[in-house]
Amino acid sequence: MALKNYITPSGMKRLKNEALHLLDVERPELVKVIHWAASNGDRSENGDYIYGKKRLREIDKRIRLLTKKLDSAVVIDPEHRDGTDQVFFGATVSFQRADSCKDTISIVGVDEADAKKGLVSWISPLATCLLKARSGDTVYLDTPSGKEKVTLIAVEYKRIDIDCPPLR
Repeated sequence: MALKNYITPSGMKRLKNEALHLLDVERPELVKVIHWAASNGDRSENGDYIYGKKRLREIDKRIRLLTKKLDSAVVIDPEHRDGTDQVFFGATVSFQRADSCKDTISIVGVDEADAKKGLVSWISPLATCLLKARSGDTVYLDTPSGKEKVTLIAVEYKRIDIDCPPLR
């Protein structure tokens, strides 16, 4: 059974923007370059042609991957979540580790994860440890050095912005 591709609305927008950019801008420009390079004659030693064909395969592969991700996407908007203090997809969770270090993360889709920005994939060890816990609960995170005690401070559902690169 395939894993569901849960994603936030802004993450979905980012994937769509990338797919549209590849289809509408990059691919057509590259096809023009390949056509020009092919018209120059001998293709066996034509760097523009060889590189262009390789890059075109990479773009087509990325477009297929994005299409699969978009087709299997289940968009969940955290802003429309009913008031609950239980952790589910889209939650922004504040917690305290055993060493008194406080942290805040948002649980997002696999394609949106960015640890530097506090965006953690819903299938990551940290998120799976927090899922279904409630504010005030203590859970134990499996780490390479053993189990780590994590206490939930707050759970909220709010808009999660994922950087969407502008279409060029």
